[in-house]
Parts: sequence; C-alpha cells; structure tokens
Amino acid sequence: MRAPMRWRGGGRCGRAMSMPELAAALRAILPAGMGLGGAGVPEPLWPGEAIAAVPRRLTEFAAGRTAARRAMAALGVPMATIPMGEDRAPIWPQGVVGSISHCAGACMAVAGRPSDFAGIGLDLEPAQPLARDLWPTILRPEEVAADGLDALRIFVAKEAAYKAQYPLSRQLFDFQALNITFQDQYFMARFMQAVPPFSVGDVLRGRIIESSGFCAALCWIAPETLR
Repeated sequence: MRAPMRWRGGGRCGRAMSMPELAAALRAILPAGMGLGGAGVPEPLWPGEAIAAVPRRLTEFAAGRTAARRAMAALGVPMATIPMGEDRAPIWPQGVVGSISHCAGACMAVAGRPSDFAGIGLDLEPAQPLARDLWPTILRPEEVAADGLDALRIFVAKEAAYKAQYPLSRQLFDFQALNITFQDQYFMARFMQAVPPFSVGDVLRGRIIESSGFCAALCWIAPETLR
C-alpha cells in the first residue's frame, strides 16, 4: 500500500462560511436522490463524535458534521451521529452514503441512499491556480494543463473520484492511479491501475463547476457499476 500524497478526508479550512451561491450551483448538478447540506456556524457535536484535536481542527470537524446532517435532512432521512473511523473517514449511519468537504471559506456535504449510490465523492477548493511544483505529483504525463487553474480542476476531480471509491476499496493510492478527461462540465476518472473492486480501465463519472470563487467536483458511483 502506498501512502497518498495529498488525499484528504475533507481538506483543510479556516472558518467555515455559508455560501448560498455555491450551494445553489451544486444543487443544480446533483443527481436525483442526493441531498446537499452546508455549514456556516458549526453546531455542537453529537455524542460519539468527540475527537482529540486542536481548536481549529475541532471547528472544521464540527462544521463537516453539521453539513452532513443537513445533507441527510435534505435527503429526507433521520439525522444521526457520524463518528470518525480509524482511517479518519466518516462512518455514515446505516442506509446512508455520503461525502464531506471543507476548504477555506466553505463547508458542504452530500448524502444519498445505497440503493441509488454505491459511493459519493465531493471536493471543494478555492479557485486559485495550483502551484506548478505540484503538477508532476498530481498530473499524469498525458494530462495536459494549460495553466494553474486547469491543473486545479484535475486535482479537484481526482479528489472527488478518490473519495467516491474509498468506502468500496479502502485503499490508499496516489494521483497517478487516475486519469482525468473532461467534456464540458463532465469528467471521467479512469483507473490506470487495479484497485479492487476496480480494474484497470474502469471509469468513474462526475461533474465539475466553478462558483463564487470555488472549484467543486462531484463524483458518484451507481450500484450497477459493481455488478
């Protein structure tokens, strides 16, 4: 197992803020059967969610759980405790799959039912050019970026795809394992190495948007993909 370079379970953020325009843009691309939630001021953690962390990380964590419960409410399922697993990934309640993402200034989560989605991945990043010294780590040789914002879009799409597949594979891998291609607002993430239950050549699909100074990618896996 290889350690990831910058795969994260939701990113690093400063103060989580309510972003109505970003939320509206994300809702416009949500597939049927998926709920979205955001967090401004984090609500208190629920019993079973306490973690040992510095105040800034606790704020991030609470914002993520707040957004996740609001996504569950939008989906129409009862809100519940969402503890953190040993791998730091959220443990969603039975009957729910989801993803949490936060970055400087925004915190959002999406949720769906396992009957509709085998996996969901959401990633948010400020729409700022990705530093060129990170390109060789993130981009495969065939992935061409015209500038730092193009490179950022590839990064965000790979993050979303990784997060969508992780509950199924439970494997860590680096950015070179996925190849991203875009068609307008849609993207395909193709596995360039086997990551069971995914084989070389398997494709995950998603959408990418830019709104309110953020770049966001959403990836989802249909249950029939794994049959």
